[in-house]
Amino acid sequence: MRHFVLGLGFGLLLTLSACSNQSATPQSPVTRPDTVQSTINPAWLSTAAAQQALADGKLSSEQLVSYYLQQIASNNNSGHQLAAISDINPDALSQARELDAERRAGKVRSALHGLPVVLKANIATLDSMPTTAGALALKGHLTPADAALVTQLRAAGAIILAKANLSEWANFRGENSASGWSALGGQVRNPHLLSHSPCGSSSGSAVAVAADFTLLAVGTETDGSIMCPAAINGIVGIKPSRSAVSGEGIIPIAAAQDIAGPMARTVFGAALLLEQMLSPAAKSRYNSPLNEAALNKTSAKKVLLVRAYDQQDVTLAPMLDKLAKELEKAGIEVISTDKWQLPPELYSAELTVLVYEFKRDLEAWLQTYQAPAALDTIAEIVAFNRQQGEKALAFFGQEYLEQAAAIDLDVDKAKYQQALTDSRKLAEAALDQYLRDQGVDAIILPSYGPAWPIDHIKGDDFNFGTSTAAAVAGYPSITIPAGYSGMLPLGISLVGLPWTEPELLALAALLEQRLAAYQRPGFVAERTN
Repeated sequence: MRHFVLGLGFGLLLTLSACSNQSATPQSPVTRPDTVQSTINPAWLSTAAAQQALADGKLSSEQLVSYYLQQIASNNNSGHQLAAISDINPDALSQARELDAERRAGKVRSALHGLPVVLKANIATLDSMPTTAGALALKGHLTPADAALVTQLRAAGAIILAKANLSEWANFRGENSASGWSALGGQVRNPHLLSHSPCGSSSGSAVAVAADFTLLAVGTETDGSIMCPAAINGIVGIKPSRSAVSGEGIIPIAAAQDIAGPMARTVFGAALLLEQMLSPAAKSRYNSPLNEAALNKTSAKKVLLVRAYDQQDVTLAPMLDKLAKELEKAGIEVISTDKWQLPPELYSAELTVLVYEFKRDLEAWLQTYQAPAALDTIAEIVAFNRQQGEKALAFFGQEYLEQAAAIDLDVDKAKYQQALTDSRKLAEAALDQYLRDQGVDAIILPSYGPAWPIDHIKGDDFNFGTSTAAAVAGYPSITIPAGYSGMLPLGISLVGLPWTEPELLALAALLEQRLAAYQRPGFVAERTN
């Protein structure tokens, strides 16, 4: 079966007049003279270093936001032309000044106070930034409310810096799509090797973090769209347990698998963001706060290391050999397996669920979040795309939209419910045989193969991917940098039982420290060998 990486939607790149303050290529902002004079260079700061600099008065939120806006202006639509950012929040600097004033007055809302966050552009915001799924049909669409997670982030003092460009309709428009491309936003590019894929529909969020356009970002995943872009762009990504983060207000594919999650350059940064994204109901499910878990000593005693992909790339076996040695040095028992294959019927059942729920959930979102009345059903969007021709349907078709439009929610309900039951049973069985039956604390797998050349004719050319079992089962997974294939990053995924994010994060932090695999991207235009 063709492998696809699905997220919850996409952003856009609006064509705006030169005077617009929403442009993704803003003029370099001017720092006011009455702000603190920084003794800290904002470039490539870790989340922990940024927090400390803010607390010590060596950096202001305004200066931090100004730096990222300058980075975006230099390399988003010009320079390296990464196309990761679709829209700038015109109020980001003024919000940073307000949060700086609160800090000076002794009010610090949370550990995120004054830190910038980029949101995937399928996440509704009550401001001047559109929410579009990257689709021409939703160009310029402003929603009447914030998504639930956005309300939480604003209350925590986070600054919504911008929205990120992603794969149109979350890679669920049609077959043979190229990750990170949309009709509105163009092609997101991998900052390590610009000719290669950024992977997944959350590609813009991942590239924004990897390229130092932001400190933190939010992506969304249905199957792989946090894990793949995070791994392939050399950063940390977390796909939380099912329902840990509210999906209210996010353009959906399917509620059965959709989830938003954080992206950062460090485990600590990702954990810090996740802590503020958790729904109030979810927080009571954890044994400890996630921002502390990333720094605690791991409680893991035994892990399963999957070696089934060692022959897929010459760098994988030595990378996993090193990983195994580091785990053993830490006193963790490593059980290895060279077998990892999910049953084919899992993939077919998953697709049945996604298509049915796409019809049900997307149409509900379109109507609730006040899409144009003539475009608030999938059938109307399909017809609009056909009428617009190549302007809306460049490079590939809209087979998934057409399949969803043909669904009868009443007639097809029984088939869908059986597929939902079957897919979850199969996915859980694949994971539980180790996590429950053998009592391992985590399953560790290579996340994805290295990035492949961007190809708008043939579409994505995945080597392999390992996101599906956790995505369908709703189990948490974390990917961290683990090595390189030439100049292309490779990640490892840690998968655990539901609501074990604190334990997974502690293990991820241990491995992050011992592997020390993170590298800044080289922004290489083309591979020369």
